[in-house]
Amino acid sequence: MLSLRQYRGGSNLTIWITGASSGIGQALAITFAKKGAKIILSGRNTEKLEAVRRSCKNKKKHIIVPFDISDAEQAKEAYETAKAKAGKIDWLINNAGISQRSLIMETEEAVERQLMEIDYFAQTRLTRLVLPDMIAQGGGKVVMISSVAGLLGTQYRGAYGAAKAAIHMWANSLRAELHHQGIEVATVFPGFIQTNVSINALTGDGTTQGTMDEATDNGLRANTFAKRTVKALSNDEEYIIVAGTKETLATRINRLSPPKLYSLIRDLQVK
Repeated sequence: MLSLRQYRGGSNLTIWITGASSGIGQALAITFAKKGAKIILSGRNTEKLEAVRRSCKNKKKHIIVPFDISDAEQAKEAYETAKAKAGKIDWLINNAGISQRSLIMETEEAVERQLMEIDYFAQTRLTRLVLPDMIAQGGGKVVMISSVAGLLGTQYRGAYGAAKAAIHMWANSLRAELHHQGIEVATVFPGFIQTNVSINALTGDGTTQGTMDEATDNGLRANTFAKRTVKALSNDEEYIIVAGTKETLATRINRLSPPKLYSLIRDLQVK
């Protein structure tokens, strides 16, 4: 089992973060690096990953492993590369993903499958690659970045919300199965965060939206999200909602009265 010191605040940890080239992945990398962690930065764009590495404290000790997470062979090769370069992986933060902005009746099945492939299957595949060595070294932590959309169904996010709910449930089962083997599992549920998530979101025919949602533009700053998330993970929290006041209130209403929440959502026409 890894020492308590390694788990508190990120000191002495080697943390692999996917989707690290921008947004909350970038913010998490910079925040963990300030805590002393060694970061393995992954994404598809090497130049962007290099820019993130330069933004991290002690930039020379961090590692870049670019790959396409939706490609199974690339994922396997990336894991072998990450392990060879870093020596060990203490935490895996499954952050890579893509969002959606289209009504269910206007979304092609192929787009739904693409969302599920990236936001669910790619995450579980990478986790299964990492787990055997993580167990053998005495323990580790797997972090799934889900979404408030995985807790609350809203318009324009049907398949995205379904994928994020699926990864949440999968994480719950993983936690139950591997707890006694030293594996900690945490799930983070971001609300609206000021990133390019809505610009890159898929529409019904698979093209990207290309514009910023008002709600996203008014969301939490990415560095605020990262600070709150790093603190919660360092305190061994397992179920972490990091969101604005409205989204947080919505999750509470959902626990008390789902019909009340969905009557509100219908009137709001969230997009």
